[in-house]
Amino acid sequence: MEAMESRRWWALAVLCMGAFLSPLDFFIVNVALPAIKSSLNASEGGLQLVIAGYGAAYAVLVVTGGRLGDIYGRKRIFLSGMAMFTLTSGVCAMAGDIRVLITARVVQGLSAALLAPQVLSTIRVIFPVKEQPLAMGIFGSVFGLAAIGGQLLGGMLIEAGIFGWTWQSVFMINIPVGVVTGIAGMYILKENRPPVRQRLDIPGMLLITLTLGLFIYPVIMGREAHWPLWVYGCLSASVAAGLCFVYTERYMLQRGKAPLIHLPLFRDRHFVTGLAIIYLYNHTAAFFLVYPYYLQHELHCDVLSAGLAVLPYAAGFFTGPLISPLLARRMGVYIVSLGQGLLAMGFVLVVTGLWHSPEPGGVVQAGLFFAGIGHGIVMPSMMRIILSEVAVSVAGQAAGIVSTAIQVGSVMGVALLGTLFFALLDAYPAPAAVSITLGILAVLEVVGLLLVITLKSSSKQKIIYGQS
Repeated sequence: MEAMESRRWWALAVLCMGAFLSPLDFFIVNVALPAIKSSLNASEGGLQLVIAGYGAAYAVLVVTGGRLGDIYGRKRIFLSGMAMFTLTSGVCAMAGDIRVLITARVVQGLSAALLAPQVLSTIRVIFPVKEQPLAMGIFGSVFGLAAIGGQLLGGMLIEAGIFGWTWQSVFMINIPVGVVTGIAGMYILKENRPPVRQRLDIPGMLLITLTLGLFIYPVIMGREAHWPLWVYGCLSASVAAGLCFVYTERYMLQRGKAPLIHLPLFRDRHFVTGLAIIYLYNHTAAFFLVYPYYLQHELHCDVLSAGLAVLPYAAGFFTGPLISPLLARRMGVYIVSLGQGLLAMGFVLVVTGLWHSPEPGGVVQAGLFFAGIGHGIVMPSMMRIILSEVAVSVAGQAAGIVSTAIQVGSVMGVALLGTLFFALLDAYPAPAAVSITLGILAVLEVVGLLLVITLKSSSKQKIIYGQS
């Protein structure tokens, strides 16, 4: 029994190493954007696509990644994704053209989409109910660690200039981590899959790819192209593709086949509300684009200083998941209200501080720390709430949907708020542009708080949180 318990935690360590790389590559690139812009002569839209291309591919294919794990085994798909992620990291580092880099980032996002759902669904399967809060808390803290590593490590690597690399080093760092994780995973992880083997939903995969792709690309590139007619055509086609996707998934379910997304999951009010909250709070990804860019381009901070400036948020993000199990035992589902409230309050403080002074001061730092703690509390708490009542047979699909909400929220934050920020820079002073952009982000988090208030605790959720 002790050996089996020990193996579970060793497996969690390997899974978290893989989970670490996915958000790391989202965060670490932000501080490298000015160097990429200079080296590859990239436009602002191109820089957004370096981030959003990764996140969009992740969002589009993460549900398929969960299904592949259900079909072929979660260990096998996890290791395949890790190998592909390691390889594409090298391709990104060697890119000599912004288009090559964007393409490699899209494939890297696909690799991350294979990794991430295996982590969540495997935790759901191998850990008993009473251990899931701690396991999810550790998993959630990995995202905070990735935020710290992404901003701080990225700045240190670029400043160090190892082997003459600048922005290339933020991709090369993935290679040794990926190799070690892959080797460890082969020996430590055990294969697991649902008892009923399902098939891939190819039409659903193509339609959801079209839906998100036709929306994200024109939103990012429309500003630089001065919003021509093709942008609106793509957006209209995105809506049509989305409706076709829902119809196709419903048809497959009626025929007794396994759709890409299990639509009955959306009949659960807690599941749907939780997804909406996850979608909104992950718009914070825009902060990691806007704030470092503002510091480097407008305040002329060096890359290491820009990385250090985000440290309060990252430190809070790391701390939040670690304290959430303790708080959850006392507060139950209402811990989410605390976390979302801290997140909203934190960004209000950031906007207040920047509105009064272009140079970030104590109010801004405090706001970032509170926002980070709130984000760190909300993320694992919402995952526990959403996945606690999901049957093992659809754990991969549910985890994929949750991961999709995370990534779509992140990508939409970068696409919508990033586009707004660059547009505001053309019309207003930089401090006003960043304040308005982060002010809208604060409003979105307040909306998330209002959604959290509608959540009600259930007996199962109380058990998940360690209550009797």
